[in-house]
Parts: sequence; structure tokens; C-alpha cells
Amino acid sequence: MTDLRIRQLVFASHDEADIDQLKTVLGLGNAFVDPGVSEFGLTNGVFALGDQFLEVVVPVQDQSAAGRFLDRSSGLGGYMAIFQSDDLDAVRTRAATQKIRRVWNIDLPDISASHLHPADIGAAIVSIDEARPTGSWRWGGPDWRGQTVSGGIRGLEVSAIDPQALSVKWGMVFGLAAISVGHGVYDLATSDGPIRFVPGERDYLSAYDLSHPDPKACLDRAQTLGLNCDESAFHFCGVRIRLKSD
Repeated sequence: MTDLRIRQLVFASHDEADIDQLKTVLGLGNAFVDPGVSEFGLTNGVFALGDQFLEVVVPVQDQSAAGRFLDRSSGLGGYMAIFQSDDLDAVRTRAATQKIRRVWNIDLPDISASHLHPADIGAAIVSIDEARPTGSWRWGGPDWRGQTVSGGIRGLEVSAIDPQALSVKWGMVFGLAAISVGHGVYDLATSDGPIRFVPGERDYLSAYDLSHPDPKACLDRAQTLGLNCDESAFHFCGVRIRLKSD
């Protein structure tokens, strides 16, 4: 069994203003702009929430993967989910056994990572990272501990045409067993909360579950900014953000 965490969830947008919008709604600290994402034709903003992270990526060059995702999906769904494993070598081996391609790899002294091809893993780009030491996170920037606010990521929802098949595929890569929770829904258990696969018309990241010290204030700000809201969630960059008290 792999010790797996949900460490970072990523939105994609055509509008850099959405970076500040996410900051405002959730009352986040300053964003880290990672110069490394220019390799992918992007700019970004990364925000710390507890020891986890939310990121908005924005294409700044033609033919970027994020730009193609936005065009293909019409902006519906999350762009990427980044998980932390304590044994990336085993994950890489299991992915290769399943003939799941790795579209990007890096091995640095403080972190190693592999991005799995969305056409092979399904629903989105999935990255598996191994941080050294475990509590560090290069992608959050050098000062993320000084910018973090209370809260965290407590789960991830994946809509799928075949939730059982997709949960089994992800689970085989992660080294986790898919668990039926009824009504065609399947879970993979992580240290932070479930990856929940639910029936849908296509495969995509449909909801992010967050804890926050003041969900009502977040929803009030989201409503003021004209975002689609209900009693416990708001919609941002094609993803339903479900909030609960920290």
C-alpha cells in the first residue's frame, strides 16, 4: 500500500485575472509565480493552503497543452492533479506495466516527479511526485510557509463514464485498491481524503473539496464577484469548489 497525498490541484484559465480572483475568494496569501512553467508555454500562480497547494495556469504561448485542454474541454474541469508518493520508483514501474506514458519527468535533489499522459491515465494530467524531505514542496516556492493560510485539500472528485474502470486504473498506478461506496461510486483513499469517482458524461476532474476557517465568507466573496454559488460551493474555472469548516 502506497502512502499517497493530494498535494496540489490545478485549474486552467485563459485569463490571468483568475489568479487574483482565486486569491480574493479564498483569502489566500501571495501567489508564487513559478518561472519553470514557461517551459510549457504558461504563466501561473500557486497558493499555499495549509501544506497543500492550489494553482492556476494560464497559457501565454500558442499550442500549449493547457491551451489545447481549454479549447477541447470548453473550460470544463480541472487541468491537473499532483499527488505525493513515498515511492515514486514503484509508481513509475506500475505505470510502465500499464503502458501509461510519462510526458514529463524530473529528478532533483529535493523532488522527483512524473506527469502521466491524460489520454492514458484518464480525466486529466496526473503527476506523481516524491518530495525530499517529505514535508517540503519545491513547486510552492521558497517562501510558501510564510504565505500559507489555514485549511487544506480534503478530497477530489473525478467524473467518469465508467467510474469503476477509471478508479481501478488510477488505483493500479498508485498502489491503492478501489472501494465501492454504492450507487456506481468508487473511492481511492489518500491521507488527505478520498479520490471519488462518480458517474458522468465524460472523464474529467469535476470537484475539489477544501477545508477553510470561514467558508461563508468565501462564498459571500464568490457571490460578490459573480461566481456561480450554492450553500456550500462555488464554481471556478470549470470546477466545483466544495467548502467545509476547517
